[in-house]
Amino acid sequence: MLEKVKHIILVLSGKGGVGKSTVSTQLALTLSESKFKVGLLDIDLCGPSVPYLLGLEEHDVHQCEEGWVPVYTSAEKNLAVMSIGFLLKNRTDAVIWRGPKKTAMIKQFLEDVAWEDLDYLIIDTPPGTSDEHITVMECLKAVNADGAIIVTTPQEMALEDVRKEVTFCKKTGINIIGIVENMSGFVCPNCSECTNIFSSGGGVALAELAKVPHLGTLPIDPRVGALAGSGKACVKELPDCTTSKVLQSIADTISAEKS
Repeated sequence: MLEKVKHIILVLSGKGGVGKSTVSTQLALTLSESKFKVGLLDIDLCGPSVPYLLGLEEHDVHQCEEGWVPVYTSAEKNLAVMSIGFLLKNRTDAVIWRGPKKTAMIKQFLEDVAWEDLDYLIIDTPPGTSDEHITVMECLKAVNADGAIIVTTPQEMALEDVRKEVTFCKKTGINIIGIVENMSGFVCPNCSECTNIFSSGGGVALAELAKVPHLGTLPIDPRVGALAGSGKACVKELPDCTTSKVLQSIADTISAEKS
């Protein structure tokens, strides 16, 4: 079902809690605001947060002759979304599955979703380098995915895990589009001054070490956090904030490379 998808981009991280799903959703929204047709596939089976982030938790998926029909965020159908979260009765339901069942579910998501013509499919993955990631790599061999964006935070502990993700990409032949450093500094909502609570520059240093592009640095901004659950694009609601500028830069970089 990926024949109608022009470009596939994975969003990876070796560490949980680095804001990977937020980056995935806001990047998808940024691309859709640029008039691209975008799909967002959430394959984090045990922690599906995309439906919540986009304000789509009350929606259901249904099937047609071609397969599962994704949930659209608007009548224009610029952004289509698929997640196991749509198949759970409520947010507190736990997915307690062994590896083979997870693998089968991910294969269904990759092969049986009836995407319409898409310019970009963003795949939000779970943290780590386990069964889910290997399944994705195997399923995408035939369609030749464009590559991966790796998300990290500036702390050394997160960077250690993300280094393993870089190694995973290189061993499995995945092109690394670049590294994004998230939660780098806190932006005061009153004066807009940015304070480095943890540290900064880790993403830049990792990109230099891995010899891959550094795509940008995203701060902690309460105004951006407040958009969670609304389905609103940061670039539209907060066009002058640092996060919007970095997201637009990443989207421009991706679209320029693929044009």
